[in-house]
Amino acid sequence: MTEGPKGPASYFPSIEKTHGRPIAEWQEVVRKHYPAGHMQLVTILKNEHGMGHGHANAIVAQTLAEDRPKA
Repeated sequence: MTEGPKGPASYFPSIEKTHGRPIAEWQEVVRKHYPAGHMQLVTILKNEHGMGHGHANAIVAQTLAEDRPKA
């Protein structure tokens, strides 16, 4: 049996289906609002794009993790 994605990425198929845009586009929305903090970014996705908290949080968490400088 193949395991699917874990963590925030596990929400991505549902987000794309529900909101009709690829994750890369949602990540660009998040990046346009830098340097806002995590919860500010979640609130933007919720208020301006009608996302639920779980979906918004998953996109923000994944985007911030990808953009965090590598040690």
